[in-house]
Amino acid sequence: MSQHYYSQQPEVRHNRRTINTVLRGKSLSFTSDAGVFSKGDIDYGSRVLIEMMEIPDGSAVLDVGCGYGPIGISAAHLVPEGHVTMIDINSRAVELARENAQQNGIRNVTVMESDVLSVVKGQEFDVILTNPPIRAGKAVVHQIFEEAYEHLKVGGSLWVVIQKKQGSPSAVAKLESLFSLVEEVGKDKGYRILRAQK
Repeated sequence: MSQHYYSQQPEVRHNRRTINTVLRGKSLSFTSDAGVFSKGDIDYGSRVLIEMMEIPDGSAVLDVGCGYGPIGISAAHLVPEGHVTMIDINSRAVELARENAQQNGIRNVTVMESDVLSVVKGQEFDVILTNPPIRAGKAVVHQIFEEAYEHLKVGGSLWVVIQKKQGSPSAVAKLESLFSLVEEVGKDKGYRILRAQK
């Protein structure tokens, strides 16, 4: 079986590396590894989402498909009085995200392994963030949108980054079938930032 970053248990050999970067004006250090999404550097789409996302302090936030943690950890910096739950199907990514939260001094996070949103059943959030796993296929991406809608409080927002060439029109159509308001809040180098409000 070929190994993808959305495999639950990556079997590729470890190849840990450190990424030092600045996100939202904060100097951060991330440990990455083989078998996780965008192992060499923070994905450009994630960077665009991090720079554009708006999260009121005190929010309960969910980062779906957190990888080794750049989006969720950046969100945690933005909401010191809030809490960020970070989930990913990839067990190696989950371990790295926990490690990265700790090494960046982030305490207002919980990191859990989860197939889509199964582990947060019954919980509601003010803001949900996702750089969805496009390679997992349209069905998985649309399932994330559907489950995000169910887990958002009324008035809450889902923030999505998606590349125009990787199915953005069908993503917008799916979001518009679920949410009362869907808007493009920005774009950069072919990446669109969408905000869908419940």
